[in-house]
Amino acid sequence: MPPLPILALAVASFGIGTTEFVIMGLLPEVAQSFGVTIPQAGYLVSGYAMGVVVGAPVVAIATARLPRKTALLALIGVFLAGNLGCAVAPTYGLLMAARILTAFAHGAFFGIGAVVARDLVPREKRTQAVALMFTGLTLANVLGVPLGTALGQEAGWRSTFWAVVGIGLAAALAIQLCVPAGLPGTRGRLISEFRALGRWPVLRPMLISTLSSVSFFTVFTYITPFLTNVSGFTPHGVTLVLFAAGIGLTIGNLAGGHFADRGQMATIIGSFLGIVTVLLVLTVVAHHAIATIAVLVLWSGLVFALVSPLQIWVVEAASDAPNLASTLNQGAFNLGNATGAWIGGTALTLGIDYGELPLIAAAVSLIGLGLTVSAVSRSGRRIFLSSAKGV
Repeated sequence: MPPLPILALAVASFGIGTTEFVIMGLLPEVAQSFGVTIPQAGYLVSGYAMGVVVGAPVVAIATARLPRKTALLALIGVFLAGNLGCAVAPTYGLLMAARILTAFAHGAFFGIGAVVARDLVPREKRTQAVALMFTGLTLANVLGVPLGTALGQEAGWRSTFWAVVGIGLAAALAIQLCVPAGLPGTRGRLISEFRALGRWPVLRPMLISTLSSVSFFTVFTYITPFLTNVSGFTPHGVTLVLFAAGIGLTIGNLAGGHFADRGQMATIIGSFLGIVTVLLVLTVVAHHAIATIAVLVLWSGLVFALVSPLQIWVVEAASDAPNLASTLNQGAFNLGNATGAWIGGTALTLGIDYGELPLIAAAVSLIGLGLTVSAVSRSGRRIFLSSAKGV
C-alpha cells in the first residue's frame, strides 16, 4: 500500500485539479449569473493559469524557509480561502480575484508536494511516488470535473465550489495527520538558490515541461469543437470521449512513473516519440469516431506519462534548490497551458482548420524531443546511463 502521506497529498491534488478544470464545464452558468459572455467567462480559465505562473515564484520565496508540512498546510489554507471566495463572490471581478488567489497555492503545493513524495520513498521508487501524488490531479479530470459540473448544473455553480471547500478541509486534515513534521525547508541563501536555477541543465527540463504543455493544450483547449466539427460527435458523445481520455491520462501518469524509475530519460524520449506519432495519426483518422477515441486515449496517456519524469528531472538537476525548482516547474507547465491555448486560438483565427491543430502540436513536441535527445547525447549521457540502471 502506498505511504499514507502520499495518499494525503493525492487528496489535496484532487481538490486542486477539480477547482482548476471544473470551471470549463460551468462557463454557461457563470456567464449567465454575472451577465457576461461565455468568452468573457472563459478568461477565468486563463486567469487561473497565469495566476499559477505569476504565483509560483512569489509563493516559492514566501514559503521557502518553512518546514514542508507547515508550508503545505498554509497553502491548503490559501486554497480554502480562494474557493470560499469563489463560492460567495458577488461580482465577476471578485470571482476572478478569488480564482487567482486559489491559483497562487497551486504551483507551490505541487512543487513542495513532489519533493515530499520523492523524499518519503526509496530512490528506486521516487518517480512512482510523484506520479501517485499527481494521480489526484488526473482523477480530478475523470471524476471531479464531471461530477462537479453535474452538481453545478443542478444546484447552481456556487455549490461546486462549496463542495471543493469540503475536499480542501478533508485534505488539510489528512496532511495534518499523515505528513511527518520533520521535513525542513530551504536552509541556504535564497539568492544563491535562484542563481542555481539559472543554469541551463535546470532550465532545459523546465523548457521541455513548458513545451509538453504547449503541445497538449494547443489541441485540448479546442477539443470540444474538434470532436463535434471534425469527428462528428454529439455534445453527449463529447462527454463520453473526455471521460475515456481522462482514464487514459490517469493510466499514463502511473505508467510514466513506473517506467521512469527504470529509465527516466528513455521514458521521456519514448513518450515524445509516441506523442508525435499519435498526433500525426490523429490528423488522418479524425473523421472516424472510433479511431479518434482510441487515439485520444493513447495521446492523453502519453502526455501525462511525461509529468512525473519531467518533475523529477528538474528537482534532481537543481539538487541544491529542489523546493524552488519543483515549484517553478509547475509554473512552467501552466505557462505552457496558457501558451498552447493562445497558439491554437491564433491558428484558428488565421484560418487553420480544427483538424490541422494536431500538426502544430506535433511540431512543438518535436522541439521538446530534440531538447531531450540533446541532453542525452551530449552532457546528459551520464544521467541517461545512471537512470537506466535505476540509480
